Amino acid sequence: MPATSSIPTTRPPAGAARFAVFTLGFFILVVLWGAVVRASGSGGGCGASWPLCNGDFFPHHPRIATVIEFAHRSTSGICTLLDLALIAWTFTVTPRRHRARAAVVWSAVFLILEAAFGAVLVLRHYVEDNISTGRIVMQSIHFTNTLLLMASLALVAHFLRDDREDSGAPAQPAPLWTAWLAIVSTIAVGATGSLAALADTLFPSPTLRAALAADFARTSPLLVRMRWMHPAAAVIALFCVLLLVRNGGRIARTVLGLVLLQFVLGVADILLLAPTWMQVVHLLGADVYWVALVLLAAETIWPARESSRSSAAVNVAGVATLA
Repeated sequence: MPATSSIPTTRPPAGAARFAVFTLGFFILVVLWGAVVRASGSGGGCGASWPLCNGDFFPHHPRIATVIEFAHRSTSGICTLLDLALIAWTFTVTPRRHRARAAVVWSAVFLILEAAFGAVLVLRHYVEDNISTGRIVMQSIHFTNTLLLMASLALVAHFLRDDREDSGAPAQPAPLWTAWLAIVSTIAVGATGSLAALADTLFPSPTLRAALAADFARTSPLLVRMRWMHPAAAVIALFCVLLLVRNGGRIARTVLGLVLLQFVLGVADILLLAPTWMQVVHLLGADVYWVALVLLAAETIWPARESSRSSAAVNVAGVATLA
């Protein structure tokens, strides 16, 4: 995450910020397609080879699972190219110690880790019907890194846009500890949610009663017995987020609305017995909520310097550049 709060007195070109938003949106689509890969059991569609697919650059006479997995790998590769372009553009249009530079460097770090974790899942056969402890651990780490990469891209777009006149943030930022508490607790919700989704995929239940009974049955697989951790973490995270949003502001109201929507989607996911389409919708809501939360927390954790704010407000050239 960005380690500096320095910003320039002029704004970067608006095109750079728009490209950052596009890159973020494309990455979210990659994440959603990853959920389809997991839900369809297509993680082994390219065999135990990585980054090639069954040892080839392009699969020959592929089955459905191969098409699904190859599409995920291909879009991940495109996302890598987009991030490299974003890095170059960000460093071109921003001065030294600009907050967007730190954020885009972290996005590269998390992108490399994302690829490495994906390779581990494939090469260690932590795909399809594998329910080993190793897969549980790696799945949690992988999704946590996914959230951090998404957060970095969101911060790049936010810092490049740097809309200081109408940021939507409250006049008085929330205490620093509330921002970190909301971020960490939400990451825990995401990690446990990825495991709950995996359990729903590998061990579908015919009825809601059977699903609830399986959650607490001693004979159930570990993944199923861990499923309760996701709603429990969500309740804890809700209280943490309420501490952050109590200062108000447009972004805070958006975050509050999105977290409440997530609870509705979560309940619907449980009642519908987690069909694939509902899991994807729930994940999309989670991604949008996570981005909004990161932007809200950024106003507290990585605030712009007041002196720079004042200078930028009167810098006519900067306003003209953005326009």
